[in-house]
Amino acid sequence: MSFVEMILSALRGINANKLRSVLTLLGVMIGVASVILLLAVGNGSAQTVNSAISQLGTNTLTVRPTGGGGGAQTAASTGSTKQITMAVGREIQSAKLGHVRAVIPQVAGSLTVASTTASETAISVIGTVPAYFTVGTNSVATGSSFTTEDVTTSAKVAVIGQTLAAELFPTGSALGQQVTVGGTPLTIVGILAQQGSIGFNDPNSVIIAPISRIQASFTGYGAVSSLTIEATNSDAVAAAQGEVEIMLNQLLGITNTADEPYTIINQGSLLQTAATSAASFTALLGAVAAISLLVGGIGVTNVMLVTVTERTREIGIRKALGATRGAILGQFLAEAATLTLLGGVLGVAVALIGAQFPITGTLPVILPFSIPLALGVSVAIGVFFGVYPAARAAAMRPIQALRAI
Repeated sequence: MSFVEMILSALRGINANKLRSVLTLLGVMIGVASVILLLAVGNGSAQTVNSAISQLGTNTLTVRPTGGGGGAQTAASTGSTKQITMAVGREIQSAKLGHVRAVIPQVAGSLTVASTTASETAISVIGTVPAYFTVGTNSVATGSSFTTEDVTTSAKVAVIGQTLAAELFPTGSALGQQVTVGGTPLTIVGILAQQGSIGFNDPNSVIIAPISRIQASFTGYGAVSSLTIEATNSDAVAAAQGEVEIMLNQLLGITNTADEPYTIINQGSLLQTAATSAASFTALLGAVAAISLLVGGIGVTNVMLVTVTERTREIGIRKALGATRGAILGQFLAEAATLTLLGGVLGVAVALIGAQFPITGTLPVILPFSIPLALGVSVAIGVFFGVYPAARAAAMRPIQALRAI
């Protein structure tokens, strides 16, 4: 029997039991679609997280005070307070460290922001300097950012996120309008570019003002919330971290690194960690989906065993007419493989359609290798689980098969 004849015979066998074949196809289809879609969800989640971290800038460091950073302890040897302050930031900037381009201080809080027609509570309020808008994706889309002079004079101006602008001024532009932040009036001079978000915090619902104004009105002039350190390039981040740590310890009078009242977050390291976690998550999702494909394979075995039983007389006649054991084996293996291949093709089609819609809030991004992998595995499963029924059919003696009713 030629290969073409085997395929045609397999298709006839599938067509002879339509309902049974459709149910088997459905099991394989669900398995293949699950593998492709769950891998795509894992990949989409990884890309979202990586994009969010990359937006922070892979050439930046973030220095945040820890529990010890908020106190007023004094180092006996230097008299400096163990706090990350504006003065500390200025000292690092003026030191002109070899791998540090800019030092951007920030203070942050959560306050009520109101316009004449609307009010929003628990809005993220950030006080910083103009260089903040040159790092990452915090760019101004409309209007302009505040200036160094605004910081010097503690000007009552602000830049606002697009979501907050739409909520406070639903019928017109927010530019030039006045809002009150915790009771302090600020004039909007710019609107931020739209940013993607992950998690529960919306980066587009934020208001950013000169750090001196936020300190004067809300936080006071003590410790800052963080310092963003911009390295000269992404390859210099590790060196910049070392330089900043040494200088911070000198400025804060720290002699034992275990007593450091701050932590330095390396965005590049975060990106690496996120990539590793995402790969593990994607592999886990793929393994879970593979179970459903395995279940579909078991269904193929069941169907093929029933098929062999029903076609015992056919097997006997074919053997009596000279069909070899290999021909019988090939016929039933071809039928199992064809069944799973058709199910795999349908599964790929379902996965391609499903990938156009968000799943659990994530838009799936199909991995190119997952389609041929899922198809190959589905056919391999068909062959593997079809071997026993096919071997059972091939092993029948003609006289025994012909006696079957």
